[in-house]
Amino acid sequence: MSDDRSDQQLLRAHVDGDAEAFGVLFARHRDRLWAVALRTMGNPEDAADGLQDGMVAAFRRAGSFRGEAAVTTWLHRVVVNACLDRMRAAKIRRLEALPDDVEDRGTLVATAVHDDQPDEAAEDSERRRRVLAALATLPPDQRAALVLVDMEGYPVAEVAQMLGCAEGTVKSRCARGRTRLATLLADLHHPAGDPPHGNPPPDGPVRPTARPRGPPAS
Repeated sequence: MSDDRSDQQLLRAHVDGDAEAFGVLFARHRDRLWAVALRTMGNPEDAADGLQDGMVAAFRRAGSFRGEAAVTTWLHRVVVNACLDRMRAAKIRRLEALPDDVEDRGTLVATAVHDDQPDEAAEDSERRRRVLAALATLPPDQRAALVLVDMEGYPVAEVAQMLGCAEGTVKSRCARGRTRLATLLADLHHPAGDPPHGNPPPDGPVRPTARPRGPPAS
């Protein structure tokens, strides 16, 4: 959907009664919001419910947006909170295989491409499956922090706004989550002397090599 209006302009137009504005805004950020919901919830069915809950809440509460943060940050916060509410209210189904078209932008599960090396491609696929399965065992708050920081590549300060907590809390949740993942995935670490390929293991500070692709800047 082509629209030159900024995110804030679209949100304000929606509040003022523009029937198309919110749809344009959602289409602009849909892929990132879906990726966060999917990795937070662990399976497509629950992710779809969480994303829907978040978008309904954003649609209804748009008038409460005061511009203290970017619109995309606010949207992520609403969606993540909707997902966490669902996870806390009910036992979420065990992690299922994620769709192949979910792009891994961050560092936790992204792997190198080995089109001409099927053995390494299979190893990367298994590593990805193991990491996602381990991620599903974390408490919801830790999982959400790791998804946003390590998988989506958002700065800690922005994640703190999304989750409505202090930056130190985000760092603490990430640290505890990484420690747990390091224990569960210890056998995936490369042996000494074997130069690693792909991304670093999840037990250390994870620094995305580039800002993840996102929607056009407001």
